[in-house]
Amino acid sequence: MRRRLVTLAAVSAAAVVLAGCGTTEPAADATASPSAAKDISLTDATGTKVTLKGPAKKVVGTEWDVVEHLVSLGVQPVGVADIKGYTAWDASAKLTGSPKDIGTRGEPSMDTVASLSPDLIVANTDLPAAAVKQLRAIAPVLVVDSADAAGQIARMKGNLDLIAEATGTTAKAGELKTAFDAKVAEGKKELADAKLAGRAIAFADGYVASNQVSIRPYTSGSLIGNVNEAIGLKNAWKVQGDKDYGLGTTDVEGLSGLGDVEFAYIGNDSEPTDPFAKDLAKNSVWKNLPFVKQGNVHKLPDGIWMFGGPLSMEAYIDALVAALTK
Repeated sequence: MRRRLVTLAAVSAAAVVLAGCGTTEPAADATASPSAAKDISLTDATGTKVTLKGPAKKVVGTEWDVVEHLVSLGVQPVGVADIKGYTAWDASAKLTGSPKDIGTRGEPSMDTVASLSPDLIVANTDLPAAAVKQLRAIAPVLVVDSADAAGQIARMKGNLDLIAEATGTTAKAGELKTAFDAKVAEGKKELADAKLAGRAIAFADGYVASNQVSIRPYTSGSLIGNVNEAIGLKNAWKVQGDKDYGLGTTDVEGLSGLGDVEFAYIGNDSEPTDPFAKDLAKNSVWKNLPFVKQGNVHKLPDGIWMFGGPLSMEAYIDALVAALTK
């Protein structure tokens, strides 16, 4: 997780892919061979046309969001980047079988990927172009958009659809989207019934460097921010987020302008510390913030990936609603 905290700010602007841009092309004529009729042609987030000889079965995922999409669609990947990290941070779509660890998310091992002889490699636009080029020499690579602060839920669904087309699981993708929409409606109703509709919320994560706590606000442009607003809450952050992930930067003094809000965050037992529960516990600014004094700080359970797919976001809604209505 810390690697993402450090590297997100350096990620260059990603090409924005239109949701659901993949297409399945029919055979050119009735005399085409059975194998040609099964060809799948897709256009990915880089504008590259990707052609597959039928639905991909042996798939490698280089980022945790695409791995979650694959697993939720019923496609257990043969190769996954940083399996230990994925297992710690994404409990919503658990790996089964014996996938091969292909290295880090930013630097997958080309030799390891090649040894798996995949039908397809799925990456996102955070992976450097040079690495994507190397992977394309091994197998077809489908690149999905990593983030789009203009519409994260639409992007999430579009990525799911694109990967589903590549793997022949479009029906399952439809089920996942329907279930997600139902969970949003359920969460919105529960909050409204608890008189929490329109309640201000500030979601963040934090990390410690050189004994200083840095805080990362999830603004309205983040996926978490999109979900919070979809279930009827109001985003309390006034800082501006980046144009891709909708993430901002502040410190403990920057929290003083939030006022009366619900403050939520997700930590993880795999991390060396919990900045909010431990490192700020004796900080006078933190202790005197209204939401801290009122007991409105909510640590949500481990294993909810804040940049994941529908299953992670459903888990987030369940956890947040439970925390706010207890």
